[in-house]
Amino acid sequence: MQTNLADFIKDTPEGIEADAILRSCVHCGFCTATCPTYQILGDELDGPRGRIYLIKQVLEGAAPTVKTQQHLDRCLTCRSCESTCPSGVEYGRLVDIGRSVVEKKVGRTAGELFKRRALRKGLLSKKTFAAAIALGRAVRPVLPASLKAKIQPRRAPGAWPTTQHARTMLLLDNCVQDVLAPSIDAAAARVLDVAGITLQRVSAGGCCGALSHHLNAHDEAVQKVRANIDAWWPHVERGAEAIVVTASGCSVMVKDYGHFMKHDVAYATKAEKIAALAKDVSEVIAAEWLVLRSKVKASNEKIAYHPPCTLQHGMKLKGGVEFLLKQMGFALSPVSDSHLCCGSAGTYSVLQPEIGNELKSRKLASLTAGAPTQIATANIGCMTHLQSGTSLQVLHWIELLDQRLR
Repeated sequence: MQTNLADFIKDTPEGIEADAILRSCVHCGFCTATCPTYQILGDELDGPRGRIYLIKQVLEGAAPTVKTQQHLDRCLTCRSCESTCPSGVEYGRLVDIGRSVVEKKVGRTAGELFKRRALRKGLLSKKTFAAAIALGRAVRPVLPASLKAKIQPRRAPGAWPTTQHARTMLLLDNCVQDVLAPSIDAAAARVLDVAGITLQRVSAGGCCGALSHHLNAHDEAVQKVRANIDAWWPHVERGAEAIVVTASGCSVMVKDYGHFMKHDVAYATKAEKIAALAKDVSEVIAAEWLVLRSKVKASNEKIAYHPPCTLQHGMKLKGGVEFLLKQMGFALSPVSDSHLCCGSAGTYSVLQPEIGNELKSRKLASLTAGAPTQIATANIGCMTHLQSGTSLQVLHWIELLDQRLR
């Protein structure tokens, strides 16, 4: 694709990156076949190819409109198109650049600004979010069905291992996951304890930075990333083997720290090292599976597994969790269109509820078609989103492994 970027962005880091990505696109259209929003809306501008054209026009100097912004907002950033693209177009990075430019040129209404700020401040403040969830759980019995479904009872985390092993890995802590489902991190700690690894909590930036980044609060995201690097660095220098992330949505962000901070002179080198050490929990368990396998009590239960987009498209870790679940003895129910997004996508289900709920309904229909006893996934956002639409229990797969080890 030929480009002629406007002067306002041509020689900037964002412009140079966007230009390279645009030039790699051959506008073949393969991406539209695997785009969730294109499948629902059927509009070329609500598919990757159409959005690429919109971004190209804006970066070449065309004035964006509210309609332009709407088409970009509707993108889930699921990156399914990246898995399909034969040319290796880094669409996720391009749409982040495009959204940022359009937001600066178009702006937002007061209502939109308030909603986005409330999401950032509410979700990024652990105390505020915990208080809100506690209140919701207290009044859950009298809530309307639609709200009740979104506020699930707390699952007790169980005991955190106290044994100190020679091998240590760090845990990305302070996410809203710790409020919604503390059982996930505790399960990961117990599993790694069996493998002879201490999983160490480290209070850091309070968030991996993904939420702020995808809501165009770039400076806030940078603050979060720097705070995490500062908190982890002394432990890295003392020999911590890895930084374990149990939410795939956060995993993909931490693995991208090197790229995200490459123009920050003070943090670029450290960010590259942190990104190299970042491991989704599925990668860690796969590496330790020979040690763990003999200690697993096999199950023949039939379950359905939903691979989050951040795991299969963002990190290209496709099939790994499915292999582990089969090794545990689980019978995996066949799931059609497993490459498609469930509609959670961070704050997407709040900002784009109609599309988010339609995708959830479609995903649950696929997941339950084989009559599983429960559903497993690998990301807190997917887990809570899917749980709001089904009576089947939705768990993180590491919780299933923890159960089988105990």
